[in-house]
Amino acid sequence: MPPGPLDAHRPRSLRSEPWSMASAEHPGSPGWTGPVALCPARTNTKRLASATGPDLPHPGPEEDSDADSSPSPNSSMTTRELQEYWRNEKCCWKPIKLLFEVASARIEERKDSKFVMYQIVVIQTGSFDSNKAILERRYSDFERLQKSLLKSFGEEIEDVAFPKKRLLGNFTQEMISERKLAFQEYLSLLYAIRCIRRSRDFIDFLTRPELQEAFGCLRAGQYTKALDILVHVLPLLEKLTAHWRVLGVPALCATLVCHRELERPEEALAAGDRALQCLGTREGHCYYVPLLEAMIHLAYTLGKDFVSLQERLEECQLRQPTSRGFTLKELTVREYLC
Repeated sequence: MPPGPLDAHRPRSLRSEPWSMASAEHPGSPGWTGPVALCPARTNTKRLASATGPDLPHPGPEEDSDADSSPSPNSSMTTRELQEYWRNEKCCWKPIKLLFEVASARIEERKDSKFVMYQIVVIQTGSFDSNKAILERRYSDFERLQKSLLKSFGEEIEDVAFPKKRLLGNFTQEMISERKLAFQEYLSLLYAIRCIRRSRDFIDFLTRPELQEAFGCLRAGQYTKALDILVHVLPLLEKLTAHWRVLGVPALCATLVCHRELERPEEALAAGDRALQCLGTREGHCYYVPLLEAMIHLAYTLGKDFVSLQERLEECQLRQPTSRGFTLKELTVREYLC
């Protein structure tokens, strides 16, 4: 019997380092108006722990240049070559612009609380969007977002109005309608500010509750339910992180794990391929090696070409020899714990 696809691999270990919210900008992505455009530098941006890996740039939420692909200021390229470069970049990157609508609201009563739940619809403009996102948030969720943004982007959002709390009349139809319009305008104004729409706070507001639920289902072995949630939240996550695709890797890897556990290797391999495209050449990323290993096994099982994946993994191990670390499933179940 021939050896398995992973028999020749060197051992490895998990690397996980802190990161800060990056804002790499590509021409053609939302709000781009020229080769370089920066928001005012900030000094109080906090670094957050995540699985985005040690090899990502750490510019903070205000930077918009892509350190991996854009020519450096000291580039020896001629003016004509630079113009050709930017033309090619524009052809490769399509702008993604989102429209926010607070479509409806309902009053929800629980044993010890009563609140209004607002339904937010997010669609991509400029073309028919078959993957519009529908999510629900309450006033306290909006308020938490506002407080977080004020800490890091106080100057940028000083002209963005936020609906104030009221002691009485919060559940009248008039107040609910007024707040629907106010929250719709609030989200639109935030999205119009480049460094806000690229911030982790804004992205988390729109995706984190659903991702937490999906990963909770994955940990509980409820793979079908987890997939149902991931299928709905992933399109929105990918639209919000088009400038920084690596942020969607954990959710894509969770999709792979769920499909694999449900014995759907074709779908699992497809999800893994999307995740690998998001990772690119980030060999130091903690998902890189476990993802390659999982894809090698899937391709081997399906009778597809796994040799190129195996060679890619072996080259990575030669460049960065490490001890044994976590499997892909062991990594994903550690995401979105709180």
